[in-house]
Amino acid sequence: MFRSVILAASRSSRVERLVATAPFSRDVVRRFVAGAKTDDALRATRELVDDGLAVTLDNLGEDTVTGEQANATRDEYLTLLRMLAEAKLTPAAEVSVKLSALGQAFDEQLAYDNARAICAAAEAAGTTVTLDMEDHTTTDSTLDILTKLRKDHPSTGAVLQAYLRRTESDCRELASAGSRVRLCKGAYREPESVAYQSAREVDKSYVRCLNILMSGDGYPMLATHDPRLIAIGEDRARWFDRGPDRFEFQMLYGIRPEEQARLVGEGYTVRTYVPYGDDWYGYLMRRLAERPANLAFFARALASKK
Repeated sequence: MFRSVILAASRSSRVERLVATAPFSRDVVRRFVAGAKTDDALRATRELVDDGLAVTLDNLGEDTVTGEQANATRDEYLTLLRMLAEAKLTPAAEVSVKLSALGQAFDEQLAYDNARAICAAAEAAGTTVTLDMEDHTTTDSTLDILTKLRKDHPSTGAVLQAYLRRTESDCRELASAGSRVRLCKGAYREPESVAYQSAREVDKSYVRCLNILMSGDGYPMLATHDPRLIAIGEDRARWFDRGPDRFEFQMLYGIRPEEQARLVGEGYTVRTYVPYGDDWYGYLMRRLAERPANLAFFARALASKK
């Protein structure tokens, strides 16, 4: 129930205004979002890399409705990649890109062209790109663009969402040599016809998908904060004889930092997903929907400001 309420709030401009103007919001947002500017992203990346973590950076902004906005997002990624290379933060840091921010909703060719430019810049900077996945209506388009990009940039990463009923099949298609695949639970509100609805069903799907990826020839990237799923990932790595260089864990910026440090200490590769930019509201609300326990952080922040 809480998840549905939070997801509904993520689409409410009224709730957004209330959150954005609340006196405690800045401290809350800072926990989960690196900042608004490119320099903020670099600062957070440097801190994480110095702690032994890998990083993937996401410039927030999904509601792109014009070519000018799409091209501005492309240019921001080109600048970011240049600055990462100059700061010698690659290959530890890569970028995550939402095709919707590059024009996917109104011009798939534009989105592909912009993504291709970002992939070329990433290659020049000595790092990689992962295409984020969004709601189920964009899955086929995103995978089609991924296939095209991989012809020239085979290291381009994919994201698959375990709550979609189709994902086991997609995992089999993408578990090939050299294929980087991030497996997450999923954070969009989807109909029962295409997505599992209960947490138990999603977790079971995640494990089935995890087994497919770990038994394949690709490079699995296990994006989860769930202690049970992390333990299963560790077990499956041993079962399939995967060393630390053949898969990685991924977690979100500001969530379970102690667990991220523990896994690094155990010798695993851990990549922190670091968002930055002005369009933080929708991202933040989906993170809370994924893990409603994060609402406790809001409550503590509110109490501390009274």
